[in-house]
Amino acid sequence: ARQAVRYRKISSEIRKSEAVLYLIHWQTAEARLAEAASEMTTAEQAFGEAQAAHEEAIGAEETAAAVLPELRRRANEATAALERLRIAAREIDREEAERKARREELIARRGEATADLRHETEIGSDAAAAAERLDEEEAGLRREAEAAAERMAEARNAAEEAAVAVTARESEFAAAADALAAAGAERAARERAVREAQSKLRRLEDERDTVLSQREKILAEHGTEAAVKAAAAALRQAEALAAEKEQEAQAALATFAAARDTERRARGPLETAERSHGALQAEARTLSEVLDIEGGGRFQPLTDSLEVTAGYERALAAALGDDLDAPLDPAAPAFWGECPPGDDDRPLPGGAPPLSDFVKAPQKLARRLRQIGIVEAEQAVALHSTLAPGQRLVTREGGLWRWDGFHARPGSAASGARRLERRNRAAEVVKELRAAKRALEGALDLFGTATQVRAEAEHLEAEAREAAQAARRALDVRRQTLAQAERQQNRIAERLSAYAGALARIEADTDTCKAEQRAAADALEAIPDTEALEERRDAVQAALARERGSAAELRLEAERAAHDETMRLRRLDDIAGERERWAGRHQRAEERVAALKQRLKAVDAAIAETPDDPREFEERRRELKDDTDAAEEAAGRASHDLSHAEARHRDAQEAARAAQETLSETRETRGRDEERVIAAEARKSELAQQITEHFDCQLEALPDIAELKSDAPLPELAAAEKRLHRLKAERERLGSVNLRAEEEAGELETRLGEMRAEHEDLEEAIKRLRQGIQNLNREGRERLVKAFEAVSGHFTSLFQLLFQGGTAELTLVGSDDPLEAGLEIVARPPGKRPATMTLLSGGEQALTALALIFAVFLTNPSPICVLDEVDAPLDDANVERFCDLLDDMRERTETRFVVVTHNPITMARMDRLFGVTMAERGVSQVVSVDLEAAERFREAS
Repeated sequence: ARQAVRYRKISSEIRKSEAVLYLIHWQTAEARLAEAASEMTTAEQAFGEAQAAHEEAIGAEETAAAVLPELRRRANEATAALERLRIAAREIDREEAERKARREELIARRGEATADLRHETEIGSDAAAAAERLDEEEAGLRREAEAAAERMAEARNAAEEAAVAVTARESEFAAAADALAAAGAERAARERAVREAQSKLRRLEDERDTVLSQREKILAEHGTEAAVKAAAAALRQAEALAAEKEQEAQAALATFAAARDTERRARGPLETAERSHGALQAEARTLSEVLDIEGGGRFQPLTDSLEVTAGYERALAAALGDDLDAPLDPAAPAFWGECPPGDDDRPLPGGAPPLSDFVKAPQKLARRLRQIGIVEAEQAVALHSTLAPGQRLVTREGGLWRWDGFHARPGSAASGARRLERRNRAAEVVKELRAAKRALEGALDLFGTATQVRAEAEHLEAEAREAAQAARRALDVRRQTLAQAERQQNRIAERLSAYAGALARIEADTDTCKAEQRAAADALEAIPDTEALEERRDAVQAALARERGSAAELRLEAERAAHDETMRLRRLDDIAGERERWAGRHQRAEERVAALKQRLKAVDAAIAETPDDPREFEERRRELKDDTDAAEEAAGRASHDLSHAEARHRDAQEAARAAQETLSETRETRGRDEERVIAAEARKSELAQQITEHFDCQLEALPDIAELKSDAPLPELAAAEKRLHRLKAERERLGSVNLRAEEEAGELETRLGEMRAEHEDLEEAIKRLRQGIQNLNREGRERLVKAFEAVSGHFTSLFQLLFQGGTAELTLVGSDDPLEAGLEIVARPPGKRPATMTLLSGGEQALTALALIFAVFLTNPSPICVLDEVDAPLDDANVERFCDLLDDMRERTETRFVVVTHNPITMARMDRLFGVTMAERGVSQVVSVDLEAAERFREAS
């Protein structure tokens, strides 16, 4: 109850403060309106003075510009005459230079022709001498060829006999070396097998000792149940505190979300009002500037006195045309004057409505508008012939049909229509701007209040969220402590189980390795000695070296003789070609000598026809100089007169430009002052409306609501706003009186009991789940070890089958726990050291991967297996091994293998082939070939 009384008292004080604040705003708005009206009156006077000065400057500029065209014409004519005389003088110089250059060119060409004639004569002499040298060289080569043919045949026969003997000796050496290599490879393989078995036994013994020591260490450190219980108790306390802080944070978050949603809803109308007000302001400024520019003359055009119904602007512009620009002022050069009423005028044909029904205009235009009809285009064509003198028909699109036969299409009077449309739009924009300003100020007040409330709620929500996060962090720490203790206990049990399995595996591997060592030692003792094979190989190798040296010398001698013969024949061919080239060069030289003699005669004649006399050009230059001097004097006078006139025109232009700038500045000042008056009036109207809506009374009642005396001064605006904000914040801090607090507390106690029961059930379920996970992990390790041993055994046998020897094994690395350990493949193909799979070649990696895949497949076979391009990285020998592996797999399992391949070796080993062929373009056909049946048919036949 006390809170309710306090709440009502604060609300009453808030209402008084709001009334005082509105009174202050109203007083400020009245002062701004008076100030704006005074400034607008001053701006109107300045605009009138600037407009008169601008018109005077425009007249002076036009007067100065009127004399410029004639002066420019005279100056251009004088300059053109002078330029023609200068061009003639340059033409005389050019003709003289061309004649001199022509004579010098002819003399140079005569010297070049003389030098070319001498050069071609020398070329003919050289060609004749070269032909004689070639004849002598050809005769010598033919004599050498007859003597070398017999020697070349003897050397070739001797080289062929030596090559046959070397081939026979090489076959004998290859057989001896193969026998020795086979015996040595078998002994080396047996020795490596013994060493590997001994090394593996040592590794297994070391591994067994390591596992035993680690198991004893774990057993000595066992015991973590007390830590688990303590961590569980601390976790329950942290969960209770976290739940309490979370509820407080959720309540603060809900309050902040509501405040933020209120601010967001207030932001949308504010942004919409700002965009609308800004767009209307820009459009109003643009229309004001355009209309002022179009009507910037001294007399106001008729357009500014008309009110046109929207949609009829083009019709009015087409009907009146340029007459829209004429003013109503009789002082203008052309204007609209008084007109007789015209009561006896004929009505418009076809009952067409007159344009005066859609245009509000001065009385001086009434008769003109009554004689203009608004019709459609088709109707105007039909009624055109019935128009009386003075009557016109127009369409809304701007088409015109006049009584005297004149017709204008739509768009011919677009400028006048645009000005009318702009004036109509300007009036609409002023109304819309006032409404938009009121909406903008209301949205600003609403958004400011919402922003303040949102900031307070955000601060409270941040504090509650920080407290909840701190509680959650403490809860996470307790959970991690409990989980770490439980994981430690589980890890110890798992590691003990893993150690038992590892010891069993080590014992089994030790027995197997000892058996392999005994078998490898027995096989090594049974291999015979290779000394006799080595002696046989060395003797054959020495004989082969001697025979190869002798054969190489004979082959070199035969090749040298053949090379000499080839070079001799090639030179004979070159001599024939050179003889033809020299003969052709000699003939061409004789032809060029004759042509050069003819050219010398022509050049001498041209030199005689080109005189070298400068007196002719000097005479022409003297005649042209007098005319040029007179033209220069006339051009200077014309240019001087034009410069003075242009200087006067530039001064007039500068004065007109300055007057135009002053006029623009005064116009902008007047527009801004008018906007301020409109804004001040709109602000007063908006304040009156807000007072009516908020207090449900008129302005006169506000002092009574604020409890102010009539002569009491108003407080400062900042102090009033501060007091209002303080009162609202105090009321917000009171909150609301909750009458259901006891009932809600009982409901919360009931729900808390239910949540505690659910929490206990959840903890019990977690324990059961962890026990189940431990059982699953234990069973998973047992199954994984069993499956791993089976796959490893299959992998070793398949690897030896694919590589025809060697060893390979799978090992678990990285962890003692099989579930967390990684897999590593250690392979040793025949003749190589053991290495990981990444160190093998590409083909060896592919075969090893195939062995692993089929090892897994043998452990758990399926009825069908599809192999897609698995033989692509293999060479022919490895493809044969892959096919052998498929045959072995088919015998050991009941699986049907489907192989997708392009390898012909693989396809030849299959039982049945399926393929797709295109016998005809665009038509595919499946083809099947049963190779097994074909093999049976071949054997039967």
